[in-house]
Amino acid sequence: MRIRPFALFPALLLAAASAHAHGDAPHDMNAMQAQSARVIEITMDDTMRFHPDQIAVRPGETVRLRIHNAGRLPHEIVLGKMDEILAHATEMRAHPDMPAHHEANALTLDPGGSGELTWTFPQAGALDFACTIPGHYEAGMKGRFVIG
Repeated sequence: MRIRPFALFPALLLAAASAHAHGDAPHDMNAMQAQSARVIEITMDDTMRFHPDQIAVRPGETVRLRIHNAGRLPHEIVLGKMDEILAHATEMRAHPDMPAHHEANALTLDPGGSGELTWTFPQAGALDFACTIPGHYEAGMKGRFVIG
């Protein structure tokens, strides 16, 4: 079966709209921004903390988050509004065999693992992040981007 290029256009528009809705740029733009973005290192560990857990960014700034799991347990980082993060945490408790995340706003890392997320902060305010692996958020594994 041959796929016509124009047949893919609606799917590409949907993917771009979805990426934009999560605060991130479309994939190709994301790659270009990542090359020039400020890099912020975040470490997760088994004390159930992110280091740092408070990060200042400017409105409109794109940052590349380099995340490292220095612990002996799997950890993840999920960016969003706290009510969305808590809803996701509830879903994870209900489905403990949920696969690891690697989405525009979430990344799960095995012990010793590292990864990156690129994020654009469109306006002043705050954006939360947390580990939604059952028990981790409850133990205090959360943080906040202060945008201003």
